[in-house]
Amino acid sequence: MSLDDAAEELASTLGVDKAEVKEDLEKLVSYSVPMDEAKQSLRRKYGDSGGGGGGGGEPPATDIADIEPDMGNVSVTARVLTVGKRSIRYQGDDQVIFEGELADETGKISYTAWTDFSLSPGDTITAGNAGVREWEGDPELNLGESTTVTLEEDSLEVPYEVGGERDLIDLQPGDRGRTVEVQVLEVEEKTIDGRDGETDILSGVVGDETARLPFTDWDPHADIEAGASVRIEDAYIREFRGVPSVNVTEFSTVDPTADVDVSDSATEMGVREAVEAGGVFDVELVGNVIEVRDGSGLIQRCPECGRVVQNGQCRSHGEVDAEDDMRVKAILDDGTDTVTVVLGRELTEEVYGGTLEEALNHARDAMDREVVAEEIAAGVVGREYRVRGALSVDEYGANLDATEFEESGDDPAARAEALLAEVGR
Repeated sequence: MSLDDAAEELASTLGVDKAEVKEDLEKLVSYSVPMDEAKQSLRRKYGDSGGGGGGGGEPPATDIADIEPDMGNVSVTARVLTVGKRSIRYQGDDQVIFEGELADETGKISYTAWTDFSLSPGDTITAGNAGVREWEGDPELNLGESTTVTLEEDSLEVPYEVGGERDLIDLQPGDRGRTVEVQVLEVEEKTIDGRDGETDILSGVVGDETARLPFTDWDPHADIEAGASVRIEDAYIREFRGVPSVNVTEFSTVDPTADVDVSDSATEMGVREAVEAGGVFDVELVGNVIEVRDGSGLIQRCPECGRVVQNGQCRSHGEVDAEDDMRVKAILDDGTDTVTVVLGRELTEEVYGGTLEEALNHARDAMDREVVAEEIAAGVVGREYRVRGALSVDEYGANLDATEFEESGDDPAARAEALLAEVGR
């Protein structure tokens, strides 16, 4: 049904002006409210329940734990945990939205407000006629033009932390309105193709005592520079290569803060634990290399995008003048699970015991490029290594881009005794 037809039907059923109904309907649809939900919302607004039980008014009060994605509209009384603000591109136009989390005694839920309701962390509100949609498998509240938000005098006690301050280790993709105090460990200026053409951004790595994570500053802030300690307020978190990434926007505030200590060590985990976590940006694993996979040793890359090419052909750029490089793709097994460890050129040269040029000479002398991978495999397979790097997990498996790769100095017998003692508890 077209928007005009829907407005005609509603105006006839409700006995109100079609132009007014159409204007309201256009607003709701522009806020991504499904047509059926928008029509039901306007029936409630104009005093008709649509034959669903006699009378208008807002939907009944609902506990957050009972909200399901297909419920349409609900009314909730909840505590505002966090409030974030950012700009999105919707149907070709920039739209400022407010987002965060609400909670009551039964649970918490994410929300997106398409109107500025002047929410603040700690407020207790009643949101009437809030839309419900599914977002990444979970229900989310939509507070739009047809939603009423009332500030309650009595504060609702909830079993959740109010406010967005978090350590890096506690951040999860989907978090909004977060505040972190971090040290900028790496930063790089980039020009990308943004939604409005070429856009300058900053990207790199930040850290605190608990973890290190990648970040992107979409509106470069002068205080974000290598070595600086900063307090970032109103950041949102999204997934980048399987791990949480801190996103700073034009609405974020960035201020210098007291020196933030950063741990020199990575998070130590077992392989299965790390894989089940869905990705860890800075993790240390210990296990045995059981195989060196195909695609190791001497390889060639596209000079445009850096992808590995076969027979001079790049998937994205076709025939290219490929550049020589080295890498290792090794299977690491700790007895709980396996992960593919990828070594870049520098670590591969260390494992091989020679430079790229020496490896190329070796291959020429043997008239076989595979001899380099074979020599690497002979040196590492069957040995135990301590590996540090960024772990990502996707539909193709678990991969760790290594920053450190060295033989473990652990005593296998002592570790076995410790494991048996742990199991015997």
